Amino acid sequence: MALKRSHAIIGEIETLLESARLELGGVVDVALLHEVGEVVRGLSVRVPVVKVEAAPVAPRYTLGEVYARFMDDPTRKWSARTRLAYETARRLTLSIMGADTPMENINRAACRDFMETLRFIPKSASKRYPNLTPREAAGRARAEGWSDLISPANINIYLNKVCVVLNWAVREEFLTKNHMRGLRLADPVAKQDKRLPFSDEQLRQMFTAPLYRGCKNDGNGYTTPGHARPKGTRFWIPLIGLYSGLRLNEICQLDTSDVRMVDDVRCFVITEKSLVGSTDKSLKTRSSERIVPVHPKLLDLGLVSFVEERSKRGDAKLFDDICPGRSGFRSTAFSKWFGQFLKHAGALRERTSYHSFRHRFRDALRDARVDRDISLAIGGWGTSKNAGDVSDNYGRGYRASVLFDELAKVEFKELSDFYV
Repeated sequence: MALKRSHAIIGEIETLLESARLELGGVVDVALLHEVGEVVRGLSVRVPVVKVEAAPVAPRYTLGEVYARFMDDPTRKWSARTRLAYETARRLTLSIMGADTPMENINRAACRDFMETLRFIPKSASKRYPNLTPREAAGRARAEGWSDLISPANINIYLNKVCVVLNWAVREEFLTKNHMRGLRLADPVAKQDKRLPFSDEQLRQMFTAPLYRGCKNDGNGYTTPGHARPKGTRFWIPLIGLYSGLRLNEICQLDTSDVRMVDDVRCFVITEKSLVGSTDKSLKTRSSERIVPVHPKLLDLGLVSFVEERSKRGDAKLFDDICPGRSGFRSTAFSKWFGQFLKHAGALRERTSYHSFRHRFRDALRDARVDRDISLAIGGWGTSKNAGDVSDNYGRGYRASVLFDELAKVEFKELSDFYV
């Protein structure tokens, strides 16, 4: 009896489903559209008719809209440099992929097209070819066989930035899958060979240039031999890089109050905090915040007098004569000048730049047999993230006097008679 009745109930359910399909405009089986509640063999089976409504259609978002939401996400803590990097990547990405492109069109083919376009974009394309879009510049470079293109390393940086954005879009349900994941160019240059330390010859060429031996003036005459011995910004920043290993931006953003006594030792205090209320400082990593004693050679050359002079003049920034420029980073402007300085000094070589001071300083720490942990503390190099380094989070770190004693072991004998 139960089995017989079940057939009638199943029929009514099929009728209900066909009725729903009919309301939604779907294809139906007319034979099943009998009256709901029909009496079957004396048994009245009445199935309630439920009105089935179409699921709401999710709003469509464009790549530009999603990128803007990512940049404005309040859960992300941005440093000024990180935000600038993502803004640069956003402008390039939206120009190539299209700000109005629907998110559902960001498929694997679109991502591969983005990577292929990046492969042929010339260096400094926006400045060299201001009337061409990135895609147009890449097309011309490919057709004409240009070789002065952005490096695979830079391309991978852009791909990584966009991949982060699309991962976020997947988490926020603007996208079902990140098709940028896994796209990466093979870099023919090994990581350890991307930048080289300055050679002995390069150091001699730099520090026997007119700027250090006597020049016409500290302006445009810094390359012309003369009797002036200016000890200004251009004089000090290369020397600080050589004898402290500080990153260029860490030096350029120093406040005058950041060169101060710590436990009776004159130190560079590398921090985003400011004693004068400025908010323009940023650090690369958490491990970058540190104190670095001033090397005895810099003290002998008169760095303290230079700092005191700037302080008495009322300068909040130690190197206030460097223009921050549009990027807001003084290091950008100084880096351009330093490239010209290397060229005039005859010290320009491939794979060397201001950052090569930092590489040379690391080698000098090794040559002086400075303890590895102390070297990492001075240079602000983060340790690895394995469990064995948990102990690094305990204690307050090395005293300034200990760091100074070790730093004083660093010397460059080949420069002993220069910049005097």
